[in-house]
Amino acid sequence: MASEPDPDRLKALEKRLQQVKGKAEPERTNTVKGFSQGEVAWRMVIELVTGMLLGMAIGYGLDVLFGTLPIFLIIFSLFGFAAGVKTMLGSARQLARKAAEDAAKDEGN
Repeated sequence: MASEPDPDRLKALEKRLQQVKGKAEPERTNTVKGFSQGEVAWRMVIELVTGMLLGMAIGYGLDVLFGTLPIFLIIFSLFGFAAGVKTMLGSARQLARKAAEDAAKDEGN
């Protein structure tokens, strides 16, 4: 029959193993601290859709005002899509820059 291991000896052994191994590296992700990958993805989708909806609303409003229903709606939908993509890419660059700064700061310590 095996006896239970001594918890004090196990803790001392774990402490010595940590000293030998050094500090454990924290798990790194490709996202900025505080944001999960899902949150970042939803932010990008919302930016893209918002740009498109604003463009469509402006185009529809101008079409109703001038009586040229499909023309401005199509043009401003494309402008809204382009603005949404530009905003989305700007956010991606900002998040990547922040992640790179955090990684450089962690390496410096």
